[in-house]
Amino acid sequence: MLKGKKIQTVGMIVSMVVGMIIAACLAPAAVPVTSEEPAAPVAQTTAKSTLDIVKERGKLICVGNSALPGFGFLNEAGVFSGFDVDYCKALAAAIFGDPSKHEIRATSASERFTVLQSGEGDVLIRNTTWTMSRDTDLGMNFGPTTFYDGQGMMVHKDSGIKTLQDLNGASVCVQTGTTTELNLADQMAAAGVTYEPVVFETADEVTTAYEEGRCDAWTTDKSGLVSRQTILAEPSAHEIMDVTLSKEPLGPAVRHGDDQWFDIVNWVVYATFTAEEMGITSANVDSFMTTEDPNIKKLLGLEGEFCAKIGLANDCFVNVIKQVGNYGEIYNANLGPDTVFNLPRGLNSLYTQGGLLYAPPIR
Repeated sequence: MLKGKKIQTVGMIVSMVVGMIIAACLAPAAVPVTSEEPAAPVAQTTAKSTLDIVKERGKLICVGNSALPGFGFLNEAGVFSGFDVDYCKALAAAIFGDPSKHEIRATSASERFTVLQSGEGDVLIRNTTWTMSRDTDLGMNFGPTTFYDGQGMMVHKDSGIKTLQDLNGASVCVQTGTTTELNLADQMAAAGVTYEPVVFETADEVTTAYEEGRCDAWTTDKSGLVSRQTILAEPSAHEIMDVTLSKEPLGPAVRHGDDQWFDIVNWVVYATFTAEEMGITSANVDSFMTTEDPNIKKLLGLEGEFCAKIGLANDCFVNVIKQVGNYGEIYNANLGPDTVFNLPRGLNSLYTQGGLLYAPPIR
């Protein structure tokens, strides 16, 4: 019996030793201690939301344009104005109840995405086309389309150029860093037309080169052609060809990764669509405060907590409408019949009027 117990004891000891050796082999190498003080625990940090950053800063920064009259333009008095600028103001009104609490960070077409991605701006509102590669490769989330556009071509009236085929062998001015450059190549190839692209960094450089005759034609979004034509020395000496080279849905964009901020941008834009559909303007919004219409009550924060759902005061849409206006007011103030542009709304009409503007319900 004793001999058996000894054998059993030896076996247990061997098993323990083998287990210790295996554990030692599998354990990570020890890190030498270089200080007598215990290591500090790793801090657990939580990134601030874009809304928190904007509120702490006290203003909204919009990546915008300074050289496109009607959309984003810095006038001689040093004041930004335009359709895109008003949407920046609308966001500021929703967040702060004060549309003046914004800043336009003017950029070129090629640098606009980098400025947004780096955090130097909170939202990109700069006549920017929504494309798949921008949505994915560049890490953008595009909000609702605020302006449905298409690429066009401008020529000198006395050139005799009427069709793309007439441009065979011609030179075409185009701005780099835009969808325009790629669309031009695609459409000319499809039409079997050879041409010489004359590429510039800024819209001002493109306009100057075209006006000086360094290229036979100039291409960009049709809204951009209409806008820039107004500042040419002889606007009537030029015409926009009856051709559309692409679809250009323009609207605001934000960085991937902040769903609340994306929701804010989306619903502020949709509120301007909805207000126009319901006939609510900056001038009459107060008269709707006694409405019994449940849909209007939701928009104006009289029923439900819909602005609160996106982190804003429940009268956020009232501030947008009262201080900036509905979509129709924003459009007409910058591009409508009483402006030098007089751009027909076309696709930028409400869906009830044959256009593409359609807002999901606030419900």
